[in-house]
Amino acid sequence: MKLTKIAVAVALAAPVAAFATTGYFQHGYGMKAKSMGGVGIALPQDSLAAATNPAGMAFVGNRLDAGLDWFRPIRDSEIQGNAFFGGATQSYNANDKKDFFIPEFGYNRMIRPDLAVGVSVFGNGGMNTSYTTPIPLFGTSKVTMDYSQLFISPTIAWKLNERNAIGAALNIAYHKFKVEGLENFQNPFFSSSPGDVTNRGYDSGWGWGLRIGWTGQVTDTVTLGATYQTKTWMGKLDKYKGLFANQGEMDVPENYGVGIAWKATPQFTLAADYQRINYGDVQSVGNPVDCLFLGRCKLGDSNGAGFGWRDTNVYKLGASYDWSKELVLRAGFATLKQPIPANQTFFNIIAPGVVENHLTLGATWIFDRDKELTFAYMHAFEKKVNGSGSIPPGFGGGEANLKMHEDALGVAFGWKM
Repeated sequence: MKLTKIAVAVALAAPVAAFATTGYFQHGYGMKAKSMGGVGIALPQDSLAAATNPAGMAFVGNRLDAGLDWFRPIRDSEIQGNAFFGGATQSYNANDKKDFFIPEFGYNRMIRPDLAVGVSVFGNGGMNTSYTTPIPLFGTSKVTMDYSQLFISPTIAWKLNERNAIGAALNIAYHKFKVEGLENFQNPFFSSSPGDVTNRGYDSGWGWGLRIGWTGQVTDTVTLGATYQTKTWMGKLDKYKGLFANQGEMDVPENYGVGIAWKATPQFTLAADYQRINYGDVQSVGNPVDCLFLGRCKLGDSNGAGFGWRDTNVYKLGASYDWSKELVLRAGFATLKQPIPANQTFFNIIAPGVVENHLTLGATWIFDRDKELTFAYMHAFEKKVNGSGSIPPGFGGGEANLKMHEDALGVAFGWKM
């Protein structure tokens, strides 16, 4: 397992930061899935399959995959009708840093014809904003926020018979976070620990959770899948115990989904996934911020103020076509209702994860019989969310509006061993 140890070490050392596309999750895992709108619950294609459904590892064979995604989110915000600015619109550019690199690695081995063991290493998601100027309603320095999650998922998958498999993955998770420019919230009225709100540098922690799944070929041409991931219980970010609810708690939300893949012809495959992400169950993410401005709660409190994100449903559709023995073409689409309500946009200037519709394209070139290169492109169309009752009177009233679009281009090398 030397390759696995090297890949994990490289992933941990890499300056990974992501602003993912379905809230703060990625739209898909593995370049083949990413180029098909993120589908993968019923369509395992490489050794990153465990990130979506661990049962799929029973069907991908002996292989190694390594990839890198160049991710470019463009995010902006504006404040309208605020008394402190005389009602004039103030625009803020959050793109001081806009290029990010997200690595991925997978390894799978069939130790028996019916039993696979492997590991998938991937960036689960994250958020980033890097404003070019201070935002006076927040503080005196530039607002910057960087949050990223790395998952290391050892997996076992067992074929019950030729058509059905179950699998389980232990998600060993690492996260890191920093924020700057929130000086106005560094006081006892807003925070239970005013010295631990902002400008504390990076903090990090480890956590764990489980993902289980089933994949079954129900006819010669139709495969179904189902998967469930528990909440990932993360170590508290103590340097920011005055910002996140429950004294620095920032768990990864529970999520689950079902999928279908249909081999319409020997060359053409269609697949679709449904995924539910329960952001609202993580208090730091889901608790509304309203109570903070009404003096009924504080940042960092048990059940304290959060970002007000709601649960979301993600729908994915993908297609692949075997153009030849050496070339596979792919395309897909993913959509969701973005998780930030209009009355919660003010605090989410820090984290404007509002994109909804994603178009994807990609291809795999197979060479030297057992080696392949896969390319994936994703464009998340621009989405703007206008605030409604979003800025409290104590901060001058008015509305906070959020806007973002994204592009990603990735490449992965696969080796059938």
